[in-house]
Amino acid sequence: QVQLQESGPGLVKPSQTLSLTCTVSGGSITTNRYYWSWIRQPPGEGLEWMGAIAYSGSTYYSPSLKSRTSISRDTSKNQFTLQLSSVTPEDTAVYYCARGKGSNPYDYWGQGTQVTVSS
Repeated sequence: QVQLQESGPGLVKPSQTLSLTCTVSGGSITTNRYYWSWIRQPPGEGLEWMGAIAYSGSTYYSPSLKSRTSISRDTSKNQFTLQLSSVTPEDTAVYYCARGKGSNPYDYWGQGTQVTVSS
């Protein structure tokens, strides 16, 4: 069974960089054809896909967030990381990591972690 677990600070100040890590167990992030995504849900809103890193290490970003987002990985730790720069209170959300494969729905999700942007 694949498990994903998000970790990182729950409170970030405006203009700072938000950094979250997703630790994966039960499966390798380099397994062929899988994509590892970051998705967020602001309060009262729907899910927003932020970006992904593929099994190959290639990265993909939402056009609306591309200028502020970076996704990387540490294959030795089986982790992938989200960095979102220049955050504002509008970046307050529950942040999830998830696994996907091609056009299929995500099959595994982390439990989500609340991040609040506030001074």
